[in-house]
Amino acid sequence: MSKLQAGIVALLVLVIGIVVAINIAPSKSAEPQHIRMYPQPRALPDFTLIDQQNQAYTKTNLLDHWSLLFVGYTYCPDICPTTLAELKGIYPELKKIQSEHSVQVVLLSVDPKRDTPERLNEYINFFNPEFSAVSGEHAQLFPLVRAMGMMYSMTESTDNPDYLVDHSSSVVLVNPKAQVVGRFKPDFIPGKLPISEGQKILADMPLLISQ
Repeated sequence: MSKLQAGIVALLVLVIGIVVAINIAPSKSAEPQHIRMYPQPRALPDFTLIDQQNQAYTKTNLLDHWSLLFVGYTYCPDICPTTLAELKGIYPELKKIQSEHSVQVVLLSVDPKRDTPERLNEYINFFNPEFSAVSGEHAQLFPLVRAMGMMYSMTESTDNPDYLVDHSSSVVLVNPKAQVVGRFKPDFIPGKLPISEGQKILADMPLLISQ
């Protein structure tokens, strides 16, 4: 074989090697693109709340599930119903994800004065009867919400029947060990409602569960 032929063969081998490396190299798209992961999973404090069936709801209810948990309240005029509608839209696909731990959706109401179990039941059933809605005393709610990296506050007197509650708009992901691993945070765009988009959540969940 001449030096020219040997050079051509070497060049072909190099080109083939590059092509193969590009095609088998791990793609960045194989990593979750939308969730903001916490550096370490966050353990949740013990808590006792009441669900829409007027049953006790504790940290045990989060074990052995992947939980998409959203802080809000039923009298919320915009973010809460829109977010729940997003989760309702992707829920059939979430249920199809292959995992020994099923996905559940939980609304954590931070308005216990108005959000009785009866009210929560009526509200959450409008979106999906498989979703859970829970609430409780602020002494239980506040440390739980804070541990998730979220917040809420009463911006006016609750003597006003139409009072509003400020709250985080992210959707938190809790792993089957009842640890918070991250949150789907909305993009804050002027003039646009800050909503955690369902399709972004759906795109990441199979990757997160497989990890």
